Amino acid sequence: MSRILSGVWIVSHRMEMWLLILVAYLLQRDVNSGCMPTKAVDPEAFMNISEIIRHQGYPCEEYEVVTEDGYILSVNRIPQGPAQLKKTGPRPVVFLQHGLLGDASNWISNLPNNSLGFILADAGFDVWLGNSRGNTWSRKHKTLSVDQDEFWAFSYDEMARFDLPAVINFILQKTGQEKIYYVGYSQGTTMGFIAFSTMPELAQKIKMYFALAPIATVKHAKGPSTKFLLLPDMMIKGLFGKKEFLYQTRFFRHLAIYLCGQIIMDQICSNVMLLMGGFNTNNMNMSRANVYVAHTLAGTSVQNILHWSQAMNSGELRAYDWGSETKNLEKGNQPTPIRYKVGDMTVPTAMWSGGQDWLSNPEDMKTLLSEVTNLIYHKHIPEWAHVDFIWGLDAPHRVYNEIIHLMKQEDTSFSQGTCGVSL
Repeated sequence: MSRILSGVWIVSHRMEMWLLILVAYLLQRDVNSGCMPTKAVDPEAFMNISEIIRHQGYPCEEYEVVTEDGYILSVNRIPQGPAQLKKTGPRPVVFLQHGLLGDASNWISNLPNNSLGFILADAGFDVWLGNSRGNTWSRKHKTLSVDQDEFWAFSYDEMARFDLPAVINFILQKTGQEKIYYVGYSQGTTMGFIAFSTMPELAQKIKMYFALAPIATVKHAKGPSTKFLLLPDMMIKGLFGKKEFLYQTRFFRHLAIYLCGQIIMDQICSNVMLLMGGFNTNNMNMSRANVYVAHTLAGTSVQNILHWSQAMNSGELRAYDWGSETKNLEKGNQPTPIRYKVGDMTVPTAMWSGGQDWLSNPEDMKTLLSEVTNLIYHKHIPEWAHVDFIWGLDAPHRVYNEIIHLMKQEDTSFSQGTCGVSL
């Protein structure tokens, strides 16, 4: 084991050295040649979520929501589209929850006519964007510091159990609504499956659940990321410690933006971004690569990665195994991890899946489809991979328009004209 870890340490440090040499070479070449062989960096690469929203001409609000266990989550809101600023009256509310290593920018990374967050606002919805504990924008706690191991002792269990109820109840209180629409992507769907199957009182506050690239189990997931998840827990901890996982510091964020702006590097960057979930590069707007790179790898906890590793090895959707009966009893009231039952969820659910998705694998999707008890719609897109659901150029007409159509069918406020949108 020690040999393996020392080997990995040497490789990682050699990679860092070669990365710095490459940057130095590029900088020297730029200076000597008197030109910059780069693509223009989109200013949104350096903006936070609220700044991106305002940059595109949309109104924006930002809130901090405190969970029952003390985490302080950043939540962004697009209350309406720019064309509807003079329209009054209540608007149907939609909450969008990002996936693993993502943040709220996942929903606004493309231009307004190609980003679900903006499209929903233009269609007359009150749009809320979540940020899971531990990511770039949710690194605060009432009593704990990010420097403490205790801060990072969480996984998607706690995100489902504490984050979703806190944010959903905050949104309902703020808007005066009784129910909202929930849109989840990747791990955001996992959180939904757990929360809505185990907390019936929370499930009653959801009008409809829209699952993009749904993940309940990862038994058949493939790709480089799955090989990593099959490593023993001790090795993962040896590589990454006990705290945060793949958080971009400001230095590495700027470094990545610079590197991916180089003409010779842009294709490599695009392929690295797609490495986890499958390739469909022709469906991405690569002029936005700088923005994708800048906001991807928003970070999570090592414990969250360990939970996904357990899911990979067990092939089941179940609670985190704390490693001892005593700890499992303390966290889940039984000596072994609770197995979550998607079939207990009664929320009306619509799902979209991709045939080339390495993480939300078609084989796992078959199992999930058989378990969802109130499935109102499912669409399988054979050529789509994992990120097509948030960044795909054809996502508006293949998925987003269908989501809006289903919402309008459900919501009578559209036909009554309070949102200024007609069917």
